[in-house]
Amino acid sequence: MKFERASGILLHPTSLPGHFGIGDLGPQAHRWVNFLRKAGCGLWQVLPLGPTGYGDSPYQSFSSFAGNPYLISPELLLEDGLLHSNDLVESPQFPVERVDFGSLIPWKVGVLDRAFIQFEQSDSKELKSEFEEFRTENSFWLENFCLFMAIKEANGGGPWVNWPKPLAGRDPVAISEAKEEYSTAIHRQEFRQFIFHRQWASLREHANQENILIIGDIPIFVAHDSAEVWAHPELFILDKDGNPEYVAGVPPDYFSKTGQLWGNPLYRWDIHKANGYQWWLNRLSAVLKLVDIVRLDHFRGFAAHWEVPFGEETAVNGRWVAGPGEDFFTTVEESLGDLPIIAEDLGVITPDVVAMRQRFNLPGMRITQFAFTGDPKELFLPHNHEVNTVVYTGTHDNDTSKGWYERVSEDEKSFYRRYLDRDGREVAWDFIRATWSSVAMFALAPMQDFLNLDNNARMNYPGNPSGNWTWRMSDSAMIGGLQERIRELNFLYDRENLPDNDVGNST
Repeated sequence: MKFERASGILLHPTSLPGHFGIGDLGPQAHRWVNFLRKAGCGLWQVLPLGPTGYGDSPYQSFSSFAGNPYLISPELLLEDGLLHSNDLVESPQFPVERVDFGSLIPWKVGVLDRAFIQFEQSDSKELKSEFEEFRTENSFWLENFCLFMAIKEANGGGPWVNWPKPLAGRDPVAISEAKEEYSTAIHRQEFRQFIFHRQWASLREHANQENILIIGDIPIFVAHDSAEVWAHPELFILDKDGNPEYVAGVPPDYFSKTGQLWGNPLYRWDIHKANGYQWWLNRLSAVLKLVDIVRLDHFRGFAAHWEVPFGEETAVNGRWVAGPGEDFFTTVEESLGDLPIIAEDLGVITPDVVAMRQRFNLPGMRITQFAFTGDPKELFLPHNHEVNTVVYTGTHDNDTSKGWYERVSEDEKSFYRRYLDRDGREVAWDFIRATWSSVAMFALAPMQDFLNLDNNARMNYPGNPSGNWTWRMSDSAMIGGLQERIRELNFLYDRENLPDNDVGNST
């Protein structure tokens, strides 16, 4: 798909400011859309939007189709008559600079439960009609997910492999009995998904009205403790007890002597192919109902993935195993058309990965932080970029740009200063300017870089099992001169978002 030259900001909704412990889909999210629009940005990139599981990571979700109920806005529930103002009066004093998931989750679940009770008692025919329509349209994933979550709740939140064997193995009698026994809990989960998708649809509509496209994210692998693996074990390489025989990761490299052990189960690609990749087609279609463009995480895994025996403590003892290759993307293209996909092609990239990306004309990625190795031929340097590319100062997995400068060797610092002819005092903005000036069609940076924050604001340290995904920006970040400064860059580098109803420019 052909994209127009544009720019944007990477900011997950959890990082938005607000009064209720976590960024959500309410007024501050709509304010954020207005900020982007007035800054001349045409793109907003988010991380996966699914319900978070282990370590609160959006990349370890309980579902590839469901939404994260913790993103539901209490204020919008209030507007819909599903909460009373008294329900929010005694909310805890949450920290404003980070998400404290430990205190947030029980409070948010309580709020959602009160909203569900109010919904059950409501006589709003319109809202209930919307709800029934949502259930019907999404039944192909909603039924399994809500039953999965209801059983999980009844089993103390434990992973499905530890449930009673009849439920873990989806014995038909046990499943039928569970549907009856947990009918209220299932209905409650359906309600949460309905509200999430309703609020997100409103936010996306607002963004699109402002000529802003939302870039979403599909992790190539799914969490083992997820509705998809439980409901469709035949699609994954599992043993007779439901545990993975092999898990995903990446091999040792410059960044890690032991590689990265992600722990996700691997696909039985032969079964997926025999089914015409139907599960994947459903997954892509569902995500594209939420976002406009998809970043396909770990694109190289479709060519070959790193397979590590289950139980290994590191990713060292793994091997490369072929993926579905071009056959997968040919099927996707034939079934769904020319999709708006960004190929995340970072890491160990072999010629077959490059050929596959080029065969389907998918834009790859460049990271400005990776550019300053001292080699003028380095592909990440702006003068070596290609048009069909998406360039970032850094991603959610990187240092902030200021944090990068505080951490790297003097050789890298020196090369950056020489290359950009700068003195290092405004490294984040130097990187932003270099990124925006690239010929690459899309230029993006995390909000932390626009705020010139150090690694205390970093979103994720790969390999760290806890303490990630907590950063939130302050309420004051969207005021002052920042908007004008971003818009000036967008004007200078021909990335300005100018809908038909806009006039003039930043000068």
